[in-house]
Amino acid sequence: MVAAPSDDPHCPQWRSSCLSPTEEQEQDNGQPGRAILEEPLKDRLLQEEALVDKIRTMSVLEKNVVLDTIHHCIKEQTQLIWKEVADTGIQELLAPLNLELKQPLEKTFLFHVFGLILRETTDQELVRRHLADLLELSHQSSSQREGIAATIGIASSSHLQAVWALLEHLGRTRFLRTAFMSPECPPDPDRHWRWVSSTCLLCYGQMALHAPEQILPWVDNIISRMVYYFSCSCYDNILKTSFLSAAIMLTKALRQEDGTQSYKFTQIPDLIQCLLRILQKEPNFLATLFRQKVILVIVKLSSLRPSLKPMVKSQILQTCLQTLFVLPPGEKLKSCLPLLDLAPDVMALYKKSMQALDLLLQSFLSENKSMDEMCFLLQHMQPWLQSDKSHERKRAAQTTFLLLQYTVDYVTLTEEATPSLLGHQLGLLVLLWRDKDLVTRSHSRQSVYLLLQLLIQQKGSTEQFILLNKMKNFEAKARRQSEMKCYNVVKALNRSLTVAQHTQLILTLLERLGSHSRPQCDLASQLLLLLLEDRGVKTEQVAEILQGLFQELSSVVFKGVLQTMMKVVTVLGTQYTQETVEVILSLCHPSERQVLPLWKALAGSSRLARRVLTLLYAKLKLRPAGELLRLSQPEELISLLALGTIYELLYTREYKATVRWAFAGILVGLLTQLRYLFELGAADGISDYEEDVLEVRPLSPCRTCLEALKGLFWTTSYWEVFAHLKLLQGWELFEHLETYTEGVTLLARAMAHYDCEVKAVLGQAVISLKSSEERDNIVAILIITEFLNSQDLTQYVSRRTMDSVLSLGLNHPNQLVRAMSLKGLSSTLMHPKKVVLLRGRLAGLLDRFGKPEPKDLMGLMEILGDILHHLGTQGVGAASLKMAQHLLPLFEDEQAPVRGGAISLFGDVLHSGGMKYRPELKTFAFQALVPLLFHLADPCPDVAMNTKLTFLRCAILLKWEFRKELFGKLAWGHGLGAENDIFIYMVESNFGSYHQFLMQALHYLASPHRNLRRTAMKFIGGLLHDYFTDLCFSLKKGDLNVLRKHVEVLRQDPDSMSRRFYHSVLEDISELSQFVTH
Repeated sequence: MVAAPSDDPHCPQWRSSCLSPTEEQEQDNGQPGRAILEEPLKDRLLQEEALVDKIRTMSVLEKNVVLDTIHHCIKEQTQLIWKEVADTGIQELLAPLNLELKQPLEKTFLFHVFGLILRETTDQELVRRHLADLLELSHQSSSQREGIAATIGIASSSHLQAVWALLEHLGRTRFLRTAFMSPECPPDPDRHWRWVSSTCLLCYGQMALHAPEQILPWVDNIISRMVYYFSCSCYDNILKTSFLSAAIMLTKALRQEDGTQSYKFTQIPDLIQCLLRILQKEPNFLATLFRQKVILVIVKLSSLRPSLKPMVKSQILQTCLQTLFVLPPGEKLKSCLPLLDLAPDVMALYKKSMQALDLLLQSFLSENKSMDEMCFLLQHMQPWLQSDKSHERKRAAQTTFLLLQYTVDYVTLTEEATPSLLGHQLGLLVLLWRDKDLVTRSHSRQSVYLLLQLLIQQKGSTEQFILLNKMKNFEAKARRQSEMKCYNVVKALNRSLTVAQHTQLILTLLERLGSHSRPQCDLASQLLLLLLEDRGVKTEQVAEILQGLFQELSSVVFKGVLQTMMKVVTVLGTQYTQETVEVILSLCHPSERQVLPLWKALAGSSRLARRVLTLLYAKLKLRPAGELLRLSQPEELISLLALGTIYELLYTREYKATVRWAFAGILVGLLTQLRYLFELGAADGISDYEEDVLEVRPLSPCRTCLEALKGLFWTTSYWEVFAHLKLLQGWELFEHLETYTEGVTLLARAMAHYDCEVKAVLGQAVISLKSSEERDNIVAILIITEFLNSQDLTQYVSRRTMDSVLSLGLNHPNQLVRAMSLKGLSSTLMHPKKVVLLRGRLAGLLDRFGKPEPKDLMGLMEILGDILHHLGTQGVGAASLKMAQHLLPLFEDEQAPVRGGAISLFGDVLHSGGMKYRPELKTFAFQALVPLLFHLADPCPDVAMNTKLTFLRCAILLKWEFRKELFGKLAWGHGLGAENDIFIYMVESNFGSYHQFLMQALHYLASPHRNLRRTAMKFIGGLLHDYFTDLCFSLKKGDLNVLRKHVEVLRQDPDSMSRRFYHSVLEDISELSQFVTH
């Protein structure tokens, strides 16, 4: 047998693990009241035999006389003196005792003689008459109550039926009259019948003690009467003492009876309940052995048949632990005592009381030698092991240790059981390893080893015995190396516990993470991490562990503990990625912020993050058919949970690189998911979203999908695609099924234009084109046909491969797929000869721009735009310069559609010339900056929207530093603040070009559009104010003359704002003329 580790030298064991033999003697000898005779037992027995012999020779008349005399003496509260005894019958009766002439006879002795005479009398009427007279005496003094009870008990050994009937009559006639006379039970020491119930209780105890041979059938009746008198009487110390004395006498009688163990008693639980009530009413100090005596009585009663029900045993344990554990700490026990004449040895009382508790636990375990019973007992220690008070934890830990030590040393567990609760109890004990009390730490540590030893004994594993021995030896040699010690314990726990026990252990550790005790939190988190790193967790445990961790996450106080918990999630996710992802998805809605740390923890390594995102993508594709889905509860769809999670992770820094890696899969998945939701009819609320509203409201599934799609581009380095669609109002196309395909087409075109993951998305689209789902095919063919115009597509795939891919869609049942496949097969990429034809057509159309008044400019620009799009990868070469030159003047056309069309087409032209002509196109872009800036305030909203996109495309081509910030202002900016920021981005990004901007802006002072004119004034005023010094060096006198000329026109302008501008600028011009000398 493997012994438990030796105790800490600083923590000596001071309480025995089993009760000493003298304790039972103390139970019998320590009962309240005085002894019947003070002489030694042998002399007392000889005297009683002599008395009995004399009594048996007496006549009935003589017995009556003696009984009357004794009754008179007792009633008059006097002592019987030998020389005063005039009756010859009493003299002859007491003669054999050889009493001294002047020795007073105690009343107790007289009661005893009274009882012996009645016991030896055969006349039932005489017995009833004298006992009835005796019971009519006062019940005030304890000696009188005990004497009456002793007489009743002795007499009952021969006249049990008569005595029982007499007590029943007393209860009906006397007790019921005095019981509940006042709800407050006012103390009245002179009341004759006040404590008659205490006398009755003692009588029943004496009856049990003096009639052992015939007592068994009467036990339940006796107990029922004891319970009745106790329950219906006013509670005080006299009642308490009498009841306990009666219970002690009853248990002593049952112990002496040989047939007790074969007899079944029905009233034992009720008797125990009364004893528990006594314990509950005990004051919170220790001045007597009352607690010990009550517990020892319960020990005896609990061993009787039938066995106590678990509920009764549970009440016993709760009450006994409560009455002892809540006592003040050992060092304060004495100071808490009330004022007493003789102060008791408090520590001796405490030790004996705790030993009685140990005996109770050992008794319960001996009746059911199983691990289930052990766990049942330890279960009642749990609240005390978790107590906030150190001395309560200390007592619980010590009691637990002594019980386990007793079990290992003396008990062989016969029934092999694996209660899951054992894991919880182990967890509580382990957590006490960091307790501030040294004794508690020692006992908790040893208790863990003892429990493990019991588990190993049940399994009979040699390997685990060796491990436990190593752990024990290491414990003795290297107590300070806590990490190694924990590692060894963790190995033993992982190998010894069942799955259910292991789960309970982990959940217990998790529950303590929210504690305000830093050492305990650190220990719990470290043990959790070690338990998982040792691969001790099984698949079926993952759900409970994560749910428990999630519940405690919000209550964790210490940052270091939280970080360790995130490592736990990382380890768990590494070992069981799929199960972990599924459980976290089920914890709460993805938008709840408290679940985000778990997802962040799963990004602990790039490999794990990729596996997580791959699983989410796979869950996104789990789309049941509409007829199989309850539309009333679409949130139950696993694909929607995956969708919401992906949306959150897009904005999570830890997943940024992983999202970029999975870009293509996420994109195609989101596009098909959105179409799936349209097919389900779950598009409600998709158009209710307002970007500039700060109120946080839950998004509908469709809106979540669309926002995730937008976020995919915004959070990666492809924000230009997002901006392109935003400024074209392309994202709104995704809000309706009717315009969904147009939205996908526009998105794919923008991706091709900005070379956004073309290779990866193309590969994903080809896979989707082969899918059995029609929605996958539609999304795929729309992407592929637009990607055919990508400049770099030929680097990724050959024409032959594309031909075979597109041919797949020609026989597709969906008309759109067939049409788009045919369109792709007819593209310039598949037919290079079309490039020459289109370029020739483009040259002819450009000649029409040179005519004085070209007809149908809108139609002409639309055709030019289509040609640019179809040429795609081939580009238009030098023609792009000519187109840009023709389009710039149209920015100021009187017709708003022409202005808007020219501005939009100009943006396309900037990116159609290829690398060869990019420097010249940058020149045109620079020339267009001022006109585009002013047309942001164009009176036509459509023109202003087209201007925003073209202005941004110029900034991208010119590689401004704050391009993304510029887009933010263009898309969401309002008012003077946004105007000023855009002004700064433009001017600061073109250092040294201030004078050129100024000269361009002067022409707009004469614009027929009031908005443009006012914008020009603000722009010119800003340049003159903020860049005055630079203009002094860059302007020439001729430039100043032009400036005066344009400003002078405003002098007589009917617009008041123009006139104010004129007067404000005159001073700047005058000051400039002083510095401009060339």
